[in-house]
Amino acid sequence: MKYKYQLVLLGENDDLFNKIKKELSNKFDELKLIQDLLKIITKHNISEYTGAEPAYVIYSGHKDHLDAETEHILKSQKADGNAILPVYIKEFSEEMPDLLTNQNGLKLDDNIKKICNLILEAFELLRKTRKIFISYKRSESSNVAIQLYEALEQNNFDVFLDTHAVDKGDEFQEELWHRMTDCDVILMLNTEKFLESQWCSQELEKAHLKRIGIVHLIWPGCPFNDFAHLAFSKQLTESDFDKLPHTGATGGKLNPGVITDVINLIEGTRARNLASRQDALITEFTRAAYNNKIEVNLQYSRYITQDVSSGKRIVYIPTIGIPQSVNCHSSEKLISKIEKNKIESIHLIFDEMSVRDRWLEHLDWLNKYLNIQTIKKQKFNDWFSKF
Repeated sequence: MKYKYQLVLLGENDDLFNKIKKELSNKFDELKLIQDLLKIITKHNISEYTGAEPAYVIYSGHKDHLDAETEHILKSQKADGNAILPVYIKEFSEEMPDLLTNQNGLKLDDNIKKICNLILEAFELLRKTRKIFISYKRSESSNVAIQLYEALEQNNFDVFLDTHAVDKGDEFQEELWHRMTDCDVILMLNTEKFLESQWCSQELEKAHLKRIGIVHLIWPGCPFNDFAHLAFSKQLTESDFDKLPHTGATGGKLNPGVITDVINLIEGTRARNLASRQDALITEFTRAAYNNKIEVNLQYSRYITQDVSSGKRIVYIPTIGIPQSVNCHSSEKLISKIEKNKIESIHLIFDEMSVRDRWLEHLDWLNKYLNIQTIKKQKFNDWFSKF
């Protein structure tokens, strides 16, 4: 099989590179992607690199040890327009060579999962928007909810917290469901009376229907019921808080180490959740094709194709959350690189449940003007009945 994605690893940090390769292998399994889709490129096999396939570059090493060949490869990768992620150990300015000083670097710390997610995002295998929805009972955990909101924002997540994210005068519950359907993971703060709240219970039910992954933080002494299709939990103890009591408006906050654990748990949940929601969407779409006696094929890059009488190919891309115009643009660029057949049209397929009417109207309007159009799940059968 010809590879489709190239990961270029440059520098001297072999331990980091081995960890990245192991974690990416796990991520590909979670996303149900064929391992051979990814080609690892180093300076030793740089002749196998091709500018015709998507590529992402990681450099980790010290500028004092940068050899001429690696420097030349870095310059060539920049010239090809490939993203380069410099990963440093202690100080960016002391470790990175001059040609990378204008790049945004990432300190290694314990960021293997984050690095791998950045790679997947660059290849459009994970969404670049890292959206988290915090579900909580205000009277019991507002302090921790705000603390987590701030910590996640600092780690480049787009966080929805009802007190911070709903515009004044907006239809609150409608906006709540809209934002939930567009998130990657729901972070639920399971306090003593969390499930007694009507809204919290409805959020659990919606998450189950939409197959959205959940990370549960379970307060000390609280029972836990797993209502979600895909859920991961962390049981908290009293020692995880900076003071007691651990509930109420003046309750304690989480210790820094716990915050780090929560962020890592969310990072690890995103890929699993994406794969689960894609599976559900792909199943619905292929079933609609089958019911209309249309042959479609799921390609190993997780997009669907339909060969038509013109000899060309229609491409359907399962889209998680709410499609945006930027999804159309990036999808067109990526498909042009990885699909070798002549393309008749490209479509984003998505589940419109809980998406606000005004946004669906906006997508219908965009369909009149953009080359790449969207198809709602409710319209799958109508679409195939035209052929």
